[in-house]
Amino acid sequence: MSTAPLNFIRGRKKRTDTLPREPKPELLKVRAPGSENFLRLKGLMRGLGLHTVCEEANCPNIGECWHHGTATFMILGSTCTRSCGYCNVMHGAPQPPDENEPVKVASAIHALELSYVVVTSVDRDDLPDFGAMHFARTIVETRARIPSCRLEVLIPDFQGDEAALRIVLAARPHVLNHNIETVPRLYRIARPGGRYPRALDVLRRSRDIAPDIATKSGLMVGLGEEWDEVVQTLRDLRAAGVAIVTIGQYLRPSLANLPMVRYYTPSEFAELKRIGLELGFGHFESGPLVRSSYHAHEQTESYERSAGL
Repeated sequence: MSTAPLNFIRGRKKRTDTLPREPKPELLKVRAPGSENFLRLKGLMRGLGLHTVCEEANCPNIGECWHHGTATFMILGSTCTRSCGYCNVMHGAPQPPDENEPVKVASAIHALELSYVVVTSVDRDDLPDFGAMHFARTIVETRARIPSCRLEVLIPDFQGDEAALRIVLAARPHVLNHNIETVPRLYRIARPGGRYPRALDVLRRSRDIAPDIATKSGLMVGLGEEWDEVVQTLRDLRAAGVAIVTIGQYLRPSLANLPMVRYYTPSEFAELKRIGLELGFGHFESGPLVRSSYHAHEQTESYERSAGL
């Protein structure tokens, strides 16, 4: 597996990927969104002033997910306090949180009559609780309107603050997700504001504090990691008690983001899934278009069947 250097300087848009680009495989080409349901959901989001990670991250699955009336809500604004090399979300000094946002999100979920929802956020290192109470309020407001709705939260690392993590877990999400994203060696360039051990600790602590709440994590491939590094990361996640794992192909959102080193083949994704299941994960999703929130309800249901829940 390639280990080409990724001499990338965030903010200066320094181009070092001068080698000929590998053509995009056909399986990564998706139809442009535009169905009636897609337009309806987009109108609802704009009307309530809400953000989705589907749009902010240029997710290739947005057409399919929104057509089926599912979305990943992004709370706490659209400006992140960190600057990850792979991420297309705007970074800088964010505005104060919208105190009515949890109610707005819950109202949108109720209007869409959703039964499974993923709620994520930008990093808010500027807030005393890192945004944890906003997550908790969103869960509470949603359950007040749709008691049967199952909620998965995809949280930042809260800078490792256990009190913030406990606030979210006390609101009883169905799944606690924190993405490891990449292998330890690439953290300095991919997640300069994050720490690999801290990400693992978030997942481990969640499992210790609330063992009945399933933990989940995901990573991207194609950034220049070695195969053995990916496998070791999977072992680390399993040792942390993670139940559900997703692996997908990194696709460069823009020229200002980290270059992609190579595309993985379908057979490599299949082999990673085989290894993951062999390691004992309750559910393991691996494929070019797989994203942490893609078919999230199906991932959780598959895990619960395997765990006999």
